[in-house]
Amino acid sequence: MYKPATIKDIAAALNLSPSTVSRALRDGYEISAETKKTVVAYAQSVNYKSNPNALGLKNKRSYSIGIVVPELANSFFSQAIAGIESVAYEKGYHTIISQTHDSTERESINVNHLANRSVDGLLISMSSGTTDYDFLTRLNKNGLPIVFFDRIIDEIDTFKVTSDNQSGAFKATGALVGMDCRRIALLASAPQLSITNERLAGYKEALSHHHIPFSESLVRYCYKGGSDYQEVEDALKELLANTDKPDAIFIGSDSISICCIRAIKNLGLDTGGIKIAGFSNSDVVDLLQPSIIYVRQRAFEMGKIAVEMLLKLIESRYPITEFETRVLDTELYCP
Repeated sequence: MYKPATIKDIAAALNLSPSTVSRALRDGYEISAETKKTVVAYAQSVNYKSNPNALGLKNKRSYSIGIVVPELANSFFSQAIAGIESVAYEKGYHTIISQTHDSTERESINVNHLANRSVDGLLISMSSGTTDYDFLTRLNKNGLPIVFFDRIIDEIDTFKVTSDNQSGAFKATGALVGMDCRRIALLASAPQLSITNERLAGYKEALSHHHIPFSESLVRYCYKGGSDYQEVEDALKELLANTDKPDAIFIGSDSISICCIRAIKNLGLDTGGIKIAGFSNSDVVDLLQPSIIYVRQRAFEMGKIAVEMLLKLIESRYPITEFETRVLDTELYCP
């Protein structure tokens, strides 16, 4: 189990007594300013947090699991969390859930907060804004079990579970081609996300399969992953202002799909019969106007698999060195 840095750890690293470190952190008058500065700087570097329960948790499990997702209001993530909890509670574990709103800063703060609350492990779907994964790598190397789901990264060798995003994008784009669309635009999430690259690959593969040339001018990235409505609206207006405007739009994110429909309604945009396809796990997607072809992910099952993987790491008596990445298929729905 991951163990947060303690006063004894800081004392050993700085060759000081634990009492000196404790007084320095409490700004004790008997400690020199230079020593205080050294101790505080080191404590911050190892993410030390005062934890009154640390002694009680020493060498024991807390039976709590941290979950970090971009947005709780997103149907996909709420369904995945339901899957996580269905297994976790049955196994006697509690969950602590936090959301990042696709902010790198919030993600780092939330992850470190959960680690210092002595969770037994962490389930995380990456924020669209994060490109530096050192804070996760450090925690994992220090013993915190981490499992990635949906938005995964290559930088940490552990269990992961995601969707067959490339196949889903291929099917959705192909469905648009089947409706006689030839200038198919792509509204994608942040380019560093695994799901963005996989869905872009599926989009390109479908165009190539149907002998349609790929055009960079028809691609727009939403770096905040749909959490910023204005960003999506601006991208949509840019695409529709194109001289040779698209006859279809493929949307590579659940949140962006909903924002795109909102933008069309709010602006009273004349889409001219433009067809729309996208990823969506919304329970009301069939009621949206204009209607969209949508790819649904197996979110609940993904959550169950992710927590089962994490519990395997937490409860194993021996270090696990061989890991698996599960890829779940998707379903295409054409209203």
